[in-house]
Amino acid sequence: MALLAFLGIACIAAAITIPTYLVPKLKVVPLDLDITSDASTVSDEGQAGERFPAVIFDRCSVSESKAAQLNVNLRQQRRSIIVEPSNADQATLQSAQTVLIERVEDADGAETTPTVAAAGDERTCSDGLLTANIDRVSVDRQTSAPNGDVSSLQLEADPEGVPVEDVSVRLDDRKGFQYKFGFGVQQRDYYYYDLNTRQDTVASFVEEKTIDGLDVYHFKTEVPETDLSDLPNPQDEAPLGTILNMPAKWWGISGRGVRANDLIEMHRFGAAVRHVYVEPVTGTIVDGYEEQHQYFRSVDDSEDAPAAIRDFRMDALKANFKWSDTTVSQQVARADKYVGQLRWGGTYVPIILGVLGALFLLGWGWLFFRGRKDDAGTPADPDTPDDGTPGDHDYRPAAAGAGAAAAGAAAAPTEYLGDAEQTTEFGGEAPLRADEYWAPGAAGEQTTGLPPIDPTADTVAFEPLPDLTLPPMPAAPADDFGPLDLPDLPDLPDQPAEQTGDDEFWANPLGDTDFRDNPFGDDQRGRHERPD
Repeated sequence: MALLAFLGIACIAAAITIPTYLVPKLKVVPLDLDITSDASTVSDEGQAGERFPAVIFDRCSVSESKAAQLNVNLRQQRRSIIVEPSNADQATLQSAQTVLIERVEDADGAETTPTVAAAGDERTCSDGLLTANIDRVSVDRQTSAPNGDVSSLQLEADPEGVPVEDVSVRLDDRKGFQYKFGFGVQQRDYYYYDLNTRQDTVASFVEEKTIDGLDVYHFKTEVPETDLSDLPNPQDEAPLGTILNMPAKWWGISGRGVRANDLIEMHRFGAAVRHVYVEPVTGTIVDGYEEQHQYFRSVDDSEDAPAAIRDFRMDALKANFKWSDTTVSQQVARADKYVGQLRWGGTYVPIILGVLGALFLLGWGWLFFRGRKDDAGTPADPDTPDDGTPGDHDYRPAAAGAGAAAAGAAAAPTEYLGDAEQTTEFGGEAPLRADEYWAPGAAGEQTTGLPPIDPTADTVAFEPLPDLTLPPMPAAPADDFGPLDLPDLPDLPDQPAEQTGDDEFWANPLGDTDFRDNPFGDDQRGRHERPD
């Protein structure tokens, strides 16, 4: 019974502890996080299938007479894992991202596939690797927000023996989410960090929708136009390709106030619109779509600058990246797994344990009160020694007549037949009445000296009985058994001198004498006959 109480208390305690203590331990950035996302360029309508939906600047045209652009298909790959320093309070994410040129449409309309040089080899202007970087950021494991401990962007390969810090730039004042939102996402604005322009932007809630059966929140963030040349490289200079100073004819600029050989400096600007779809319970990003736009334009937008230069724009990158169906399916499965774990830990398991605990305690209570009820209804053992206290178990001697009546009652069958039937059936005297039980032979009169019972009193105390002289016991009746009336038996014949053999004895030990006759003669008395 005690085991039921223990199990009940343990289950209820666990039902309270799991959602209040253990589940919050699950609401942290996992240290085994490993996310791979794959996105490809799509048309402006967001539909895949177009062979060359993106436009990039032709890097090889820098050495040619005129700037050129290429129609391409791009593929963006990103893998995010946990690296050191990571502990119970923070997780450091390392996210390596590349943008590859998968297909190129040349000037004749033919399709070509660029090659990618191996790591460490010299790259040409026609290499298939467009950009590459490695982002490192430490986040608070509970909030998923950057904590400022680690925040850097590696822009170049780190040769052997060169510290990573020497090929990276520090990203200060980083506040927004990037690879994962926090737990319990609400329908409100959040900061989202844009790595291309190295700034926090505002991600606004748009709508709630369903992706592969999973409820998600759609957020949209707009990255303002940013001069990318203002974002220094590890050498604290403008990154390569963000500032070009070329003749007007190379740019293709002509008009009033512009001469063909005038050097015109153009900077590379960037802007973007990003859509992220977040599972709200765990903050897992399950889908993404972004519109990237980078272009060259003059930084001189004053009234003194020729209009042809002031209004000039040339796309360096115009591409819409959409996550692949495989990536979306993987992220939906991952989020659904996390949601299931939290739902079981925060809802199902506590309910089950609470119900089990209540059942155990109810069972224990039922057995406990039932046991007390059984103890209260069980008569005390009459063999228990009396401690002298007056009560239900005080037994006192009764008169002789009462003892005889009790002996007669004990001999009677257990079925009650009524007073008259007992008398005629068993030949005994009529049973005593209640008043005769205490004073046989003197009905209505108590001869034992006991005071009358007061029915209104709660407790009746009996006085000690006086020493009564009992009448002598009657003599035992005479034995009505007499001597056996046996016929005269003949005398036994003389035994021969020779002993009878065992075989003859066992065949007829007494000869022809009847075994029922008394073999010992008339002088032997019966076994029930009294001696003279």
